[in-house]
Amino acid sequence: MAELDLIAAIRRLLPDPGPDLLRGPGDDAAVVRTSGLSVTSVDTVVEGVHFDLDVVSPADVGHRALAAALSDLAAMGAAAKQAYVALVVPPHLSAQDAEELVEGLASLAGLAGVDVAGGDVTSGGELVISVTVVGSARDEDELAYRSGARPGDLVGVTGRLGGAQAGLLLLRGLAAEIDPSVRRALEERHRRPAALLSLGRDLVRAGVSSMIDVSDGVATDAGHLAAQSAVAIQVDLPSLPLADGFLHVARAVGIDPAVIAASGGDDYELLFTAPPERVRAIEAAGQVTWIGAVTSGQGVTLRDAAGDPVEVTGYEHGRA
Repeated sequence: MAELDLIAAIRRLLPDPGPDLLRGPGDDAAVVRTSGLSVTSVDTVVEGVHFDLDVVSPADVGHRALAAALSDLAAMGAAAKQAYVALVVPPHLSAQDAEELVEGLASLAGLAGVDVAGGDVTSGGELVISVTVVGSARDEDELAYRSGARPGDLVGVTGRLGGAQAGLLLLRGLAAEIDPSVRRALEERHRRPAALLSLGRDLVRAGVSSMIDVSDGVATDAGHLAAQSAVAIQVDLPSLPLADGFLHVARAVGIDPAVIAASGGDDYELLFTAPPERVRAIEAAGQVTWIGAVTSGQGVTLRDAAGDPVEVTGYEHGRA
């Protein structure tokens, strides 16, 4: 597909803009009505590194690229407003595949109430999608940072973990005795992750002290909270909430379920800390599980049922 044809297809597939977008795709730059604070994040996914088109569809790739970027806004507690999408389109991507990718991204944008306000299209050797998302907040009291954890806080996580990693293993052909409906749900967790925008805002209002999305696994992402807050975090592996069917997948690969859940990424749940007096308010905000505590010191300690430390490494960009 020629670049101009693809741009025209993108404009046709995008949902109608909201009232804040005065000028979007078609001009040299977007014009957006703003007030308060602007919250911006950039996320890039690369074929062969973050996804494989033999495992997921082009529509899945578009959805996942936007969901990963929006999840950063969810972890801040920001309201999502606009997205800017840069595509590097390789020769092996057909015109139909390119349109499906845009359809997947546009569908999520419509569900999330996000305007795709602009971007860029170019050609290259591999498929690359870079998404810049812009959110808003009236003031800093509406936002959560990674740096707010304090000794004495509890550590919590939303939803259930391990579903995306289990789904990827199943999509790659892992043989596991599992109910077909559960299998489909796990595969969907990998193919179409949710961005927990509303829940992120609710958790900030309920009083979390720090927050991050679980993109690289609890082991790595808890480390980011600990480093930015200059504290130590202890996580009790037996307390991790596991996705339905996850135990069957863990048995099939012969690895401790808690270890996979702590090291597997792409769940996009929200990992947070909170003072004990905010527990009831936070539990009222959504499905949460308390998995550890914040102490003085530095780093992350993952503990087994006996309280002994366990070595678990989550995903880290740039490491083989």
